[in-house]
Amino acid sequence: MTRAALDTPLGPVWVEAQGASITASGWGEAGRAPDDPLLITALAQLSAYFGGTAAGFDLPLAHGRTGLQAAVLAALGDIPFGETRTYGDLSKILGAPAQAIGQACGANPLPILIPCHRVLSATGLGGFSAPGGVEAKVWLLRHEGAAGLLI
Repeated sequence: MTRAALDTPLGPVWVEAQGASITASGWGEAGRAPDDPLLITALAQLSAYFGGTAAGFDLPLAHGRTGLQAAVLAALGDIPFGETRTYGDLSKILGAPAQAIGQACGANPLPILIPCHRVLSATGLGGFSAPGGVEAKVWLLRHEGAAGLLI
């Protein structure tokens, strides 16, 4: 397993590769000179996303989750750039309680790459795992053009 990080407007973001897949991402420091071609590609795509020239990612992701959590992660991946859904929306689609949807979002092993930041509560923003919590979520939503939802 190898890991590398990129500086972003939200602070350093790292990605981790194992074999031919990206298996995790998160917040914080990691090596800055990856020699893994997959990590180089992942960091380039993240840089393009944060730079405003890409709206998504084309990476082999392997989150290793099963059951409801895997279904939630798949549903998150289906939310288009610049759009949001509520925990309740996903609850109806997946036939699971909104609280379970929220827990699965909170356990997302690939934040940003699997866009859990696009899920809101019925009465507010909900949570977010990044340093700065909901402020980082607001930044991402504004970056994606979903800021009109926040006004």
